[in-house]
Amino acid sequence: MDKEMLETFEAAKKAADVAAEAGGGSPEVDRCLDALKRLRSLPVTTQDLVETQVGKRLRYLTKNHHSKIQVEASALLEFWKNVVIQETSNSKKNGGSENKNLVKNIKSERPEGVKVDKTSRAGPVTMDVISTSESSKFVKKDRERGMNAEISKSERDKTEKNGSNESGVHSVNAVRITKGDPQAAATKKSSAGPPRLTTMIKCNDPMRDKVRELLAEAFSKVSSETNEDERDEVRNISDEVDACDPIRVAVMVESVMFEKLGRSNGSQKLKYRSIMFNLKDGNNTDLRRRVLLGEVKPEKLIIMTPEEMASDKRKLSNEQIKEKALFECERGGPPKATTDQFKCGRCGQRKTTYYQMQTRSADEPMTTFVTCVNCNNHWKFC
Repeated sequence: MDKEMLETFEAAKKAADVAAEAGGGSPEVDRCLDALKRLRSLPVTTQDLVETQVGKRLRYLTKNHHSKIQVEASALLEFWKNVVIQETSNSKKNGGSENKNLVKNIKSERPEGVKVDKTSRAGPVTMDVISTSESSKFVKKDRERGMNAEISKSERDKTEKNGSNESGVHSVNAVRITKGDPQAAATKKSSAGPPRLTTMIKCNDPMRDKVRELLAEAFSKVSSETNEDERDEVRNISDEVDACDPIRVAVMVESVMFEKLGRSNGSQKLKYRSIMFNLKDGNNTDLRRRVLLGEVKPEKLIIMTPEEMASDKRKLSNEQIKEKALFECERGGPPKATTDQFKCGRCGQRKTTYYQMQTRSADEPMTTFVTCVNCNNHWKFC
């Protein structure tokens, strides 16, 4: 099933790309629509969508230039969302009915030698021994294991599944602790990470608060920029970006800047300006995204040069400028010579000029730079 889903989706994506390049009423539009309809007819589950990640990649087709492809892709995405919601609600209903049956079995199997007293609605259950010494030993062991330990989600599931095979006293303790122990609930919340901040954390310093607000505003744009990016590898991490807290990251970055660089109007004012300019630059989405995701730590950010903080597009442009400048540099070199020994790969003519320059170490051969007189094509070789 997973292989069929992936093959059908790849066919739809390929057809959509060809249709976008061709424009107009291309037959590739019909091929893409047929593939999307086949995807909708396939029986899928939440596990299939998670393993194949087709749902994330389908967002690309919802922004296609053809309105028919947009409508069909949006409808398919909405259909898959309803499938996930339906499965989630069914699993919750089944889980609730199993828990009710478990509690009924526990009450019916409760032994006569133990009396259960509720100390509070949110607290654990305490046991008062009435009869035998064996019951006393069992209650002590149960208190040490159940009442003083934090029960994780997986352990609670195992306890509920095996509750019918164990004694009634142990089952009662497990159920009560999972429902009423505030410490276990706090542990579950903390495992999911810190909560998102809704308001800025102030430090009673107007200048520092202003820097934090500017950083939070810049990081808040990353989510929409990631969804609108043209690169597939960037759009595929949109869920990771949405899970990040821009306000918390802004506070961390500003705190490290203040600790390492001092105040923004001090001796490191130019460094502050360089960092803030690159983080707020509308064309430098890559740096903002990497800082928000934690790929670039605040400690590394404050020591990066402007060239290192530049976007991927700017870095590529700078490299091309350097290569072109090196290629056209003729300082201290001999004059150009005309020859017919080199054939131009663009126009096929042999009318060329060349010169040589030592671009590497002294024991390495010189680099020859060749220019075609006919089409002005440049190339080099060693």
